[in-house]
Amino acid sequence: MVTFTEVKNNEEIKTYIRMADETLKSLKFTEHSFAHVVRCADVAGQILSRLGYDRRTVELGQIAAYMHDIGNVVNRIDHAQSGAVMAFQLLDKMGMLPNEIAKIVCAIGNHDESTAYPVNELAAALIIADKSDVRRSRVRDKADLDIDIHDRVNYAVEKSKLTIDPEEGKFTLSLTVDENISPISEYFEIFLGRMLLCRRAADYFNMKFEVTINSLKVM
Repeated sequence: MVTFTEVKNNEEIKTYIRMADETLKSLKFTEHSFAHVVRCADVAGQILSRLGYDRRTVELGQIAAYMHDIGNVVNRIDHAQSGAVMAFQLLDKMGMLPNEIAKIVCAIGNHDESTAYPVNELAAALIIADKSDVRRSRVRDKADLDIDIHDRVNYAVEKSKLTIDPEEGKFTLSLTVDENISPISEYFEIFLGRMLLCRRAADYFNMKFEVTINSLKVM
């Protein structure tokens, strides 16, 4: 049984994560390196655990989330599909069972908003974990704030927290935003599609997805 710890410690996988982020750095994208994928793995694991999935499903969700962006080393375009193929090869070489690989590559191949769909519980958890990761520390260079809306919106987010409430049947993404840096309208200009995708992923779990900004419910 291939564990999440083994995947995290695999030097080949680390290299692809690192080089994928270097590719995105050259394209002026926000941080997609270990801070992002480790956070996604943690949140995806929390989602599945809180919703009562078994320990192995939780671990598979963590693995999918940790590896979800390796396809960026090939190209940003279709990186979800590229990453799924790469994950298949890497996990197969590590000796993971085919039925487990299938669920992971399915989740990775369905996480990008241009083609994403919560086709299984791993994909649904990954979508919510990935799309809710908005934070100031993802901005690489403050000099780009005036010209890049993605950097400006991320930098404006002072605090970000995803709450999982099975009893109330909802996920809540709570953001504290400095509106002197970026108005709330800019957040939805670039993130509305992602938030609607999170709502669809929440639907998979028969739950709701809500967003509050500066303590006001906006979605």
